[in-house]
Amino acid sequence: MTMAVLSIIVLVALFVATLRPGFDLGLAALSAAFILGLAAGVPANEVTGFFPADFFVLIVGVTALFAAAKLNGTLDWLLDLLLRLVGGRLLLVALVPFIVGAVLTAVGTLPAAATAIVAPIALGLAARYGISPLLAAVLGVTGIISGLLSPLAVYGVTARELSTKLGIDLPGTAPMTFLLGGLLTGLAVCAACLLIGSRTGAIPTGRAPTPTPPTFEPAPDTIPAQAAEPAPDIPATRSARSTELHATSPDPQDATRVSGTTSSTESSGSPGTSGTSASSGSAAVVTTVPAATGAAGSRKARVLTVLCLLAVVSLSVGFDMNVGYLGLTAAMILQLVLGLKPGAIVSMIPWGVVLLIGGLLTYVGLMQHLGAFKEISELLQVEGSTALSLLVLCYIAGVTSFAASSIAVFVTAMPLLPPLVAGGLSPVGGVLALALASVLVDINPLGITGGLILGAAAPSARPRLFRQLLTYGIISIFVAPLLAWLAFAWW
Repeated sequence: MTMAVLSIIVLVALFVATLRPGFDLGLAALSAAFILGLAAGVPANEVTGFFPADFFVLIVGVTALFAAAKLNGTLDWLLDLLLRLVGGRLLLVALVPFIVGAVLTAVGTLPAAATAIVAPIALGLAARYGISPLLAAVLGVTGIISGLLSPLAVYGVTARELSTKLGIDLPGTAPMTFLLGGLLTGLAVCAACLLIGSRTGAIPTGRAPTPTPPTFEPAPDTIPAQAAEPAPDIPATRSARSTELHATSPDPQDATRVSGTTSSTESSGSPGTSGTSASSGSAAVVTTVPAATGAAGSRKARVLTVLCLLAVVSLSVGFDMNVGYLGLTAAMILQLVLGLKPGAIVSMIPWGVVLLIGGLLTYVGLMQHLGAFKEISELLQVEGSTALSLLVLCYIAGVTSFAASSIAVFVTAMPLLPPLVAGGLSPVGGVLALALASVLVDINPLGITGGLILGAAAPSARPRLFRQLLTYGIISIFVAPLLAWLAFAWW
């Protein structure tokens, strides 16, 4: 048995071990990488070199920025604004991450940067309005995939440049055909998600109550005595308890704030939060008051935070600057200017997710070094027609991309296309099928995409979401390459 085969067996064993309560996959993956490296003669410092430092900076920087936005109340304000824009229709709320992701990548944002921006929006909407976190994540990442083949996007540019370099003669309409292929794929997945979500309850039906801007009550000495008294037929304690029962909060911190506010309502008789229960079939929504940390919740805090978010997006898209370092810088500025509590931002960074994905990617890097993915590719090689050969190539790309960089896999697999094109395969169809087979398996917890999704989820939702992402990713390995081949091999 070769070390490459052994590394595959160990990886499977690690995932099986996650069924045992209390098993930490991140720690185990790092230990397994060290032990397997010793057995294979790979020095420890070389194994350490497989740790994804770029991922560490990316996820820590972006989550720090959105943690600051959460602490000063801007993130809740933005989510309320999105709800008002779609008129409270929950089906349209679920579409917001898809649209944002498609626009970002279509104008040239790198996939990892786009995911870093979209994931907190998608998971924030999911937590607030009772949408399935998995469904929200799939819609957001599918939107990102939809725009990846635009003439300005990384995959679109790479596909054209590699085709020219490899002697694949593409027609002049190829750029728009690539864009159309990506959009049709994204829309098809999106439609399937919305249909399944509405049928299974993963997306609540109806409308959520549209949030209204906060109102300011007059000072206590200007309130007439009768106005301060609760209505005689509805005691204050009953009203507050009803609000507490009907309100849903996106995270434990909000829940604490809601509880504290309702308690204040009971004692004073004046409302501190507005809890509204929707009619049958709709989600219940509560407007919470952000924690008081310096200038939190003020117009100054919102304006500064929105400017920081726009600066991070603009600099990462327009100047190709590292979005992780941009996020860290913006978070530091917000903490200093708004006087956020020391350590508050750092405590909200999902360090468990950083360890989990960092450990897995370190182990995957060692697997690649040992040639494990080459072994998997050789198992899938068969003789046949050009169309069948393209199907096998799509499966090789899908299997390899599951735990490796999709763009790297695409670039590596492209040189295998020219002989198939010379044998009669459609050049546009071949490139499209190969590109989509590479990216459609990205929604899994073994890569940066999965790490950013897990990092944006509520801590209590992460274990279940990890299992759901893993299941979705494994299923996509078998389904996505076949569907990409069936849809585009003939284009």
